[in-house]
Amino acid sequence: MDYKLFDDYITLQSLLKELGIIQSGGAIKGFLAETTVLFNGEDEKRRGKKLRLGDIVSIPAQEVTITLVEPSEAEKKEHQEALAEKQRVAAIVKEMNQKVKKQTKSQQNKVTAKPKAQKPRFPGM
Repeated sequence: MDYKLFDDYITLQSLLKELGIIQSGGAIKGFLAETTVLFNGEDEKRRGKKLRLGDIVSIPAQEVTITLVEPSEAEKKEHQEALAEKQRVAAIVKEMNQKVKKQTKSQQNKVTAKPKAQKPRFPGM
């Protein structure tokens, strides 16, 4: 299988997680301890190993071979557009969260504001 690498490198842990070979980043230590993972033909046990274009990762027990390849120009452009959209949406969500936080804070201030103390009223005084 080919994996299109859009950055300078990806760590072994991130690659295996992204491809669904492991369920979480925390599972990598156990996975590497129990499973033979070959990096360019050599046994690799470092979860943070940086993988670059042209590298080959093999997991013989699962009959999986992953080759890191360069994406086409069109794929690079599409990836950049997707990242830009993700950043745009994140900025909108951040702005909305700040507005909600301000509104919640002002409502809490109204609720917790102490009423003015009133003098007791006694009839005839």
